[in-house]
Amino acid sequence: MSLKIDHIDRLILTELQRDASLSQRALSDRVGLSQNACWRRLRALDAAGVIRNHTVVLDRAQLGAGLVVFVMIRTRHHSADWLKRFRSHVSTIPDVIDFFRIGGDYDYLLKIITHDMNSYDEVYKRLIEDVELETVTSYFAMEAIEEQRPIPF
Repeated sequence: MSLKIDHIDRLILTELQRDASLSQRALSDRVGLSQNACWRRLRALDAAGVIRNHTVVLDRAQLGAGLVVFVMIRTRHHSADWLKRFRSHVSTIPDVIDFFRIGGDYDYLLKIITHDMNSYDEVYKRLIEDVELETVTSYFAMEAIEEQRPIPF
């Protein structure tokens, strides 16, 4: 389904990225539409696949998951079969919250959120156990300056 997104749709999407728990009334007030008009637009955005899901953002520190690690991976393997196995393997590791194939000096970037260094070491061991990797380089976040920012469009 093709959907033309106008400035009102952009306002709706921006507000929802900031707070997906807004009531229909609060959302329509913020974007300056009647509740019915806002609801119709929201349903159209949902049906078009613009909205993939509704989530909440959790406070990592309060949950004891304060360690953020960015892992850069380089491999010598680039076959479709190897990539399928690698994707399948990484998807079994719940601490990996983001996973990208990238260009440049490395081939993949993972964002891992875990409890502490010992927990990360267990994730690392699991990451390298079944798939041959050339280089695994880890960068540890010291401070989250901004996270979960809305997607600009």
